[in-house]
Amino acid sequence: MHLETERLILRRWTEADRAGFAAMNADPAVMRYFPATQSAQESKAAAAWIDAHFDRHGFGLFTLEVKHCGTFIGFTGFQFVTVACPIVGDLEIGWRLAQAWWRQGLAFEAAAACLAWLWRETDVPRVVSMTAQSNAPSRGLMAKLGLAHRPELAFAHPAIAADSPLRPHVVYVAERAP
Repeated sequence: MHLETERLILRRWTEADRAGFAAMNADPAVMRYFPATQSAQESKAAAAWIDAHFDRHGFGLFTLEVKHCGTFIGFTGFQFVTVACPIVGDLEIGWRLAQAWWRQGLAFEAAAACLAWLWRETDVPRVVSMTAQSNAPSRGLMAKLGLAHRPELAFAHPAIAADSPLRPHVVYVAERAP
């Protein structure tokens, strides 16, 4: 599976992507809206999970590679929600970019390409996105992509400590056009 945008190649992961992925996941700024940074071992396990998702479903979280230089900058794509919450089982769109690549429109460019592919190539009825309530950058991107905030689907993330300010999560949804 391979998608391209003006500036990016979205593709399956290779071994060469693993070091950039681990570095990104160890950056406190990147992981600000997650409970903790990830160790190299945790990143390795996450990459294996991403590969397995691709093998099972034929799509997943794509590596983002900058066309002009071949640099790994993060990921964008899809995964099924597995956490016990109001959207369990739904297909989620998500993204994570290395800090050096923020504020350049790359997350929007990649996510818009993913959504266009999803609506064109699958019969998925809706796509969701979730994040910590305080994550204004991701919430802004969700809205820019055309996902609608659905307050009735908000939930306390069960994998995050009860006293954490990151536990309250919001949900945005896009429905397939008729």
